[in-house]
This record gives sequence, C-alpha cells and structure tokens, in this order.
Amino acid sequence: MLRHELILNPRLLALLAGAGHGDIIVVADSGLPIPSTVEVVDLSLSRAVPSFLQVLDAVQQTLAIDRALMATETCDQPLWPELDVHLHGIAVDEMSHEQFKCRLSSARTILRSGECTPYANVGWVAGVTF
Repeated sequence: MLRHELILNPRLLALLAGAGHGDIIVVADSGLPIPSTVEVVDLSLSRAVPSFLQVLDAVQQTLAIDRALMATETCDQPLWPELDVHLHGIAVDEMSHEQFKCRLSSARTILRSGECTPYANVGWVAGVTF
C-alpha cells in the first residue's frame, strides 16, 4: 500500500504544480548524469536519504501521471519488487538505459535522491486531472 508523503520543498511543489500534460519529471538516483540544460532539484542529504522510493512515492501522490519512462535494466535491480508496486496500473515505456539518458534533455526537471542503487530512475510523464 502506498503511503501519502507530504512534500515540503517549495521549489519541488512549484515544479509539480506547473507541470503540463506531457512534461517529464525524472526521479533519479544520486549517480545519474544530468544534462546541464535541465533543472535539478537535488534532494539528496546522504547515502539513501531520501531514498528513490520515498521521492518517487511523494511525487506520485502529487502529480497527475499519464505514464512512466524506465530503463529495462531497472527490472534486474533489488528495488524492482517495490518499484513494481508503484507502477501498478501505469503504462510504462521501457527503453535501454542509454536511450533513457538521451531522453533526459527533454525533462522539465530531474529530482536527485540519495539513492545509490544502479538504474533507480523513473520518468513520470505528466497527465491531466480531467
């Protein structure tokens, strides 16, 4: 069961509230290379704080989601069973990690977590509430 996480970060709230249909909000691990042209909200504090799944959950509870973008390599990682729960009922566009990294330049923002698990990255494609 998903827990509702209240977002306190004012910049993150503004970005999520301003996301339009089709905008991509990426929740990333601490090692994902980020294009210099994309805004980063660095939420990382220390190793695994906050975790990828904590950030993912908080954003998922706030943003209207149309679909998810994800690298196929993510399915082979230890966090996959928990991530799979978050993706239940959401269409997922899977691609290689290299293709995923190429899509980053079109993201509205990238949210860096403290996660240190490889391939812990998901792009939420914003939907609409109507």
